[in-house]
Amino acid sequence: MRTALLMAILTALLMLLGDFFGGLEGMTVMLIFGIGMNLYYYWNSASLVLAQYQAREITEANAPELFGIVRKLATRAEIPMPKIYVIPENVPNAFATGRDPEHAVVAVNSGLVDILDRDEVEGVLAHEISHIKHRDILISTIAACMASAINTIAHWGLYFGGGRDDNNRNPIVAILVMIVAPIIAAMLQMSISRSREYEADAYGGEISGKPDALADALLKIESYAKRVTMRRATETTAHMFIINPFSGKDLKSLFSTHPSTEERVKLLREQAKKLKSVKK
Repeated sequence: MRTALLMAILTALLMLLGDFFGGLEGMTVMLIFGIGMNLYYYWNSASLVLAQYQAREITEANAPELFGIVRKLATRAEIPMPKIYVIPENVPNAFATGRDPEHAVVAVNSGLVDILDRDEVEGVLAHEISHIKHRDILISTIAACMASAINTIAHWGLYFGGGRDDNNRNPIVAILVMIVAPIIAAMLQMSISRSREYEADAYGGEISGKPDALADALLKIESYAKRVTMRRATETTAHMFIINPFSGKDLKSLFSTHPSTEERVKLLREQAKKLKSVKK
């Protein structure tokens, strides 16, 4: 239902753009385009995002330890074993994608396993397994693809769209539309990502049994993200990663796709204390 609602909202936004730049005819074109795009993204959004980051599927022979961790976590979460992809990027980060748990993918930057220790890697993977378990992956991936499409169409419309009346076209209004449409798309992304990150942290800490390690991993990943931005990272896919890859660009909390890392770490530390008290 959440995925269908997102598709409907973003399609409506496309129709509004079509109406502004092309009147009734433009709105009709965008309606048809939006329906077709929704169907295409439902089946192909994951492969599009993986291709964007030049991610490559690996086998158990290539990374037996990584496969062992994912298999253990998937078993605990009671989901099928997801495929594992590696992104050739030294900055540590990770995301999950796919249309459902049966077609899920965990993608990790090569820097993740090089920089983080085993417990921290397990914490990150547990977080991503949580996204798969709770079916966050489809909606977040479609949001990324649709936001990218809206940004592109808004820019094209500024240069090629005639509006309802070419003679009375207001360039200032056109510029405002170009700016506002991507902001609306970004706000939809934020509303999806922020609420789910806390839940993925909590469940990830639960199935890994190492919330402190996940907290340490978040701090390390953010530390790198503040200094170096991933080469192929885009704002439209930033919400998919465990830490925003644009953390170094001084994003204000209002416009960040992720909740505060400080708050996430605080909650994970509290979860770790509770686990320790239960064990005692």
